[in-house]
Order: sequence, then C-alpha cells, then structure tokens
Amino acid sequence: MIYNKVCNDNLSILGYGMMRLPTLENGKIDEAQVADLVDTAIKNGVNYFDTAWPYHGGESEIVTARVLKKYPRESYRLASKYPGHQIFDSYNPAEIFEEQLKKCDVEYFDYYLLHNIYEKSVNVYMDERWGILDYFREQKRLGRIKHLGFSTHGSLETIKTFLDYCGEDMEFCQIQLNYLDWTLQSAKEKYELLTEKGIPVWVMEPVRGGRLLKLPESVLEELKNRRPDESIAAWAFRFLQELPNVKMILSGMSNMEQLTDNIKTLSENKPLKVDERELLFNIAEGMKNSIPCTACGYCVEGCPMGLNIPMLMSVYNEIRFSPITNVAMRIEALPEEKQPSSCISCGKCTSICPQNIDIPKHLADLAEALKKIPSWADICRERAEAAAKLKNK
Repeated sequence: MIYNKVCNDNLSILGYGMMRLPTLENGKIDEAQVADLVDTAIKNGVNYFDTAWPYHGGESEIVTARVLKKYPRESYRLASKYPGHQIFDSYNPAEIFEEQLKKCDVEYFDYYLLHNIYEKSVNVYMDERWGILDYFREQKRLGRIKHLGFSTHGSLETIKTFLDYCGEDMEFCQIQLNYLDWTLQSAKEKYELLTEKGIPVWVMEPVRGGRLLKLPESVLEELKNRRPDESIAAWAFRFLQELPNVKMILSGMSNMEQLTDNIKTLSENKPLKVDERELLFNIAEGMKNSIPCTACGYCVEGCPMGLNIPMLMSVYNEIRFSPITNVAMRIEALPEEKQPSSCISCGKCTSICPQNIDIPKHLADLAEALKKIPSWADICRERAEAAAKLKNK
C-alpha cells in the first residue's frame, strides 16, 4: 500500500468510504460482510475509514464502529462529518457531534469534515447564529477532533467564498475528482485552487459511482489492450496518482472484488503516459454529449429576468449526464425567480449567443428534468426521520 505523509500523519492513499456498504434483502447493512471487507482492508494496509451522519440512513457510523472495535484505536483513522448541508429548522453542532461520538464509540475523530459546502449550505456554515465553526474549533482544541476539513459539491466561487471565511482552519478538502469531472464539474480549477492554498486534496467518486466502468465495448477493449494486467477502474486511479496534491482516494467498496482490485492498484505507482492521459480525456469528452456553452456571459447581459444562464447550462450538462440530487441542489439553492422555470422564452439570449445555442429550449428542458429528481428538502426530511428513529431505539 502506498502511504502519504500529510497532516503530520501517515495515511494509506486508499481510504474506505463507508457509504455504499453491502446490504441484506431488507436493506439493512450486511455487517458480517462489512467485517470481512474491513479485515481485508486493514490486513492490506488501509488505515482510513470515512463515514458520515446520513450514510445508510444513519446506520453507517454504528456499523463502522462495531467492525473497527477489535482493532487498537491508534491503528486506524476514523473520519465523520457534520451535516450542515441538511435542511434543519436550527443547527446545533454540539448535539449532533456528541451523538456521533456515541454512535462511533470513540472519544475523538481523527478527521472531521464540514459536510458538503455548496451554494446554500455555505451560508449556514458561515452564519454566526449557529456558531458551527467556533464549536468545531473548540473541539479541535480539546483534542476531540485531530484534523478539521470540509467536503464540497459546490462551485469554484462557493469554495472561494468559504475559504475566504475560514480557509486558515481547513486542513484538508474532499472534492469529487476523476478524469470526467476534471472538466465536467471544473474539478481541475478546484484542485488548482486548493493546491495554491496549500490544502491537501481528498478525492471522492474516483470512478463516478461506477459510471467510468460502464464504457462502450470498443473503449473497454482499447483500455485492456493498452494495460492488459490492469482493471478498467485502475485507469481512473492512475489518473489521480499523477496529481501530487491528491493525498487520499476514497472508494465506496461494496464487495471483495472491488476492494482487492483497488488494493492491488494502489500498492504501486504506474504513471500514465501522455497518450494514455489524452485517451482518457477523449473518452470523457465522448461521454458528455454536452451543450457547447463557453460561459462567455453575453446571454446574461440580454436576459430580462437576470438569470445566470452559464451556471444553469453547466448544471444542465451535469444533469444530462447524471441526474442526481447533489447536482440539482445547486439549482434549489437559487431564489425562485432565478430558477430555469422563470425563463420567459423571449429569445434575446439566443440572438446574442456566439454558439447559437437555443437557450430557452434547454432551460425549459432543465426545468422539466428537475421535476424528476428528488428534492433536497424531501431527502433532508427523510434523513431527519431516520435519525430520530435511530435515537429512539
């Protein structure tokens, strides 16, 4: 296993994401199988385990604690997260943090993150009423948090805003990074910003939730011919290994095959050649089927509704590729009058667009697509109900 010296620590480059654990037919976590997976991971040098308040309906923290209990506390690193990105009537970091320590059966977290800084939650985290940052600064001072960081699915500008507020307190940052999102979600610019700020990068979704494994047969054949001894997943990890500020790669491994393959890959460094890197970027471009918006901003000047059209087009490209809530939540964070449904189809934007994009049509399509994606508010209500049930057990 490759290790990185980071945060005055020695971390395996492969971290175990406890978000996609194997489950039984009733939907509950298969704890026996998880125990086998964790035993194999630790035996092969993995020493970082990442859980969070909402994972598996709140059960992930509990199961993670139970399967790690037999190991000396100092032999592994445990990470969890404060769910300030969820929609609550009020935010009480002390109540949730104490509950997490209890669920995880520990006296401290090695790594603790402010969960998902994005366009709406950034204001919650910075709101002095809740005192979220002050509280976790104090927990770090008391030794109940060894290292404090944050995760984000937000835009580059949102990350900049957050770092301007408290960047000096953030020891690491977890972002969605892979060879597709390098351009699709501006991960390149996010990586470069964090590197410039001296903040180590933790990677989530290295294979895009498995999407980067489901490639056309012709592409799979070419990748296998070029590297016959490596898996398709290994290509995604090799891309990340080339980025010197990537210190941790988290993978939500739900079976032994995934785990052993990732261990094999990340036990050695086999850099991509220039033409192999270009091949991955070409594969990514072929997957996007994106609207050719260059974010020049001409359309914004002519929009009578004042819509942030480049941002809406960017989100629409992401939703066309993968219609998931953590993308749609960026739109939900906008005021109602700035939503794509506010477009009046006047056509002024199209007449000035250098790319001749039919913007009103795409905004209408985006508005319809959003109706089919579960709202973040509904998901938060479900998570709150699940947490309440666990607490009352």
